[in-house]
Amino acid sequence: MTDEIAGTTSFSDVDGAGNELQTSMVDYLERIAAYPSIRQVREVARAALDAWPGQRLLDAGAGAGEVARELARLVGPEGEVVAVDRSEFFVTAATRRHDGSRVEYLVGDVTALDLADESFDGVRSERVMQHLAEPDRAVAELVRVLRPGGRLCLIDTDWESLLLDGIAPELIERIRGKFFQYVATPEQPDKFRMGRTLRRRLLAAGLDEVRAEPITVAVTDFAEANAIAPIFDRDAIRRLGADPALLGAEWFEAVDASVARGDFLLAITIWVVSGVKPLG
Repeated sequence: MTDEIAGTTSFSDVDGAGNELQTSMVDYLERIAAYPSIRQVREVARAALDAWPGQRLLDAGAGAGEVARELARLVGPEGEVVAVDRSEFFVTAATRRHDGSRVEYLVGDVTALDLADESFDGVRSERVMQHLAEPDRAVAELVRVLRPGGRLCLIDTDWESLLLDGIAPELIERIRGKFFQYVATPEQPDKFRMGRTLRRRLLAAGLDEVRAEPITVAVTDFAEANAIAPIFDRDAIRRLGADPALLGAEWFEAVDASVARGDFLLAITIWVVSGVKPLG
């Protein structure tokens, strides 16, 4: 997508969106959570966070709160999970979906958390850093609220790894270029490769035992692929305030033909990176 889309609404400005777009964003989060590719990534992230009963955990950028509620089941009745999101709309949506587990939902900015120093045993943040102008500031905040010996787990996409098959290679490359123009900004040039940068960010923040695990998911189900990278759906592009014509009719025709033949394939790498805050 081109620079003309740079001003459209995204997950970085949910509260500035209209009601229809806000509702579609919550629907998107709930839908994508059920897909095998995201479940696979979250299983790896759950193991990396290594939560156990009685811990106090933070889910930073919690969206509709589905992961926070899963974490609450891991820490049990003696533990606690705080789910923070900068969007009042998302926090309201998460609160409405509350299941009675020990989760507290708060509005907050991940780059300036109104939370005490060293107050969590574990911290996670999923697909948040790519939306931030200052990801290192956010990492510093997450480390600040983490107790010594506690574990930080970050999950994010490497959009540059996006691969497709079933469509003419020259058309794929053209669309990849437009997509990267949209994803990357002058203020955040690492945005489209955020996943691979997480390891060096945690190392720079002084964490120990930093581990980086790339999970490449291969998707042949079109609905799942469209949820992961909504560059195939005219309606989704319109909801973002953009004109689907920017991608061209040839693109959508080629995608439709690939899906009809059954040879459509999307692959993308999502990184799970974790580290431990030093004791001293």
